[in-house]
Amino acid sequence: MRPVVAIVGRPNVGKSSLLNKLVGRRVSIVDSTPGVTRDRVVTLLALDAPTETPKGTPEIVVECMDTGGFGVYTAEGARFDDVGKDLAELTPDIEAQIARARQESDVILFVVDAQTGLTALDRTVARLIRQEGVANRVIVVANKVDGPNWEAPGLEASALGLGEPTLCSTTNGHGMRKLRERMWFVLNEAGHPQPEVEASSDVRFAIVGKRNAGKSSLLNALCGEDRAIVSDIAGTTRDAVDVRIEYEGRGLVAVDTAGLRKRKSFADDVEHYAYFRMLDAIRRADVAILVIDATEPVSSVDRKLAAELARQAKPTVLVVNKTDLVDPAEAGAEKFAEYLAKELKAFHFAPIVFAAAAKSEGVAELSQLVLDLFDQARERMATGPLNAAFEAILKERGPSSALGTRAKIYFVSQPSVAPPTIVCKVNKPELFEGGYRRYLENRLRELVPFPEVPFVVDFVTRSRKSVHELRTAGRRAEHDAAQKLDEFLAEDLDLGDTLPPVEDQDQEQGGES
Repeated sequence: MRPVVAIVGRPNVGKSSLLNKLVGRRVSIVDSTPGVTRDRVVTLLALDAPTETPKGTPEIVVECMDTGGFGVYTAEGARFDDVGKDLAELTPDIEAQIARARQESDVILFVVDAQTGLTALDRTVARLIRQEGVANRVIVVANKVDGPNWEAPGLEASALGLGEPTLCSTTNGHGMRKLRERMWFVLNEAGHPQPEVEASSDVRFAIVGKRNAGKSSLLNALCGEDRAIVSDIAGTTRDAVDVRIEYEGRGLVAVDTAGLRKRKSFADDVEHYAYFRMLDAIRRADVAILVIDATEPVSSVDRKLAAELARQAKPTVLVVNKTDLVDPAEAGAEKFAEYLAKELKAFHFAPIVFAAAAKSEGVAELSQLVLDLFDQARERMATGPLNAAFEAILKERGPSSALGTRAKIYFVSQPSVAPPTIVCKVNKPELFEGGYRRYLENRLRELVPFPEVPFVVDFVTRSRKSVHELRTAGRRAEHDAAQKLDEFLAEDLDLGDTLPPVEDQDQEQGGES
């Protein structure tokens, strides 16, 4: 198990900015509005050994966790969302997430604002830390020490009684190296084992869907604990929340994303940030889970999400959630599957799971399905069977041409995977477009070892070399090989230092004559 570092503090002291600065990329949404961060946002952070340690001392890899700001969870004048829901109802859930982060972490970065000074909320957080008996894990971080003038105010954080603060600025990077080194020393002294360096083989999958479809409930059901706040308030999740799961000896990283709605309905900048974070989560994922609300008809948002997943050729599982809230007589699996195939045509081939995530029903097979789709997307079909499959489909039914041109396939290969990409060299690529392309891809799906994932079929013309190219190709190859041999011998024997330059030889010959 990797050690865990939790970042805690009141709102707007720079916790999310600190996480982003430590890992060197934007992981948490940063905004001055209180209550932007609600769930625990986790990412991996590699802490290099300090310069004074012996050469070759290994780094320490930790799970760095951003938490919501303690004490204030709604902005002034924005207690209610755009449909009248009271956001203050989220307070117990957010505080529970913060408390769990403090209790489960090996190091706590308690962030305060050097420019505004200590507040009553800072002292409340310090009191909670002492009451929970985790004060020995705390590093007080005085943020916003943007220059020497702010060092004295930053040192006032010593009054919290949790040790000398580390002064830093997430704006200009001042003090960040010192903070990273202090974290390394604390973890090293605590005897945390150094993990062996290994290539990550975790399978990343993004959980996407419209707002209030049950994505966070699904995430919690998969990992067996409340890692994301679940509420009937739409838009509860803001950040893309990463959670690592072990299943059958393989690692999976689940990413819960913010729920999507029409962009014209976005309430504020934070919702715009969350939207782009969701798109980035899809891009980085190996597999996607598209959550459909069984209590509502498939919406334009569902269709747009499916279109984006298809555009990126993401292996996708369709999860029909909240089936426990639907009349069983109207929610037959075959009937709903036909309905989805009609509404989400881009994924008519995708596996479908019917679930009630709030009750953890129907999610047992989901992890295995994610792994199956991941493996399918990396299957490679041998050239022989692939050409035979295309030959059989073409013989069964070939494309028609108004001009009577006969379609020919010369050669088929699969040059890449994830997504599986098939290249067909043909005489007329335009003959294979439109309706025939759809027919061919549907028939091909019955014959390839990746039937449940998107794949790409490209039709290209066969390139032919001219007579001149064929005649000169051999001579050019001989010339290039001879030139490379001369360069190798000159370098190996260092002839450049023993023989006079060519132009000097010419001048000497001219002088003698």
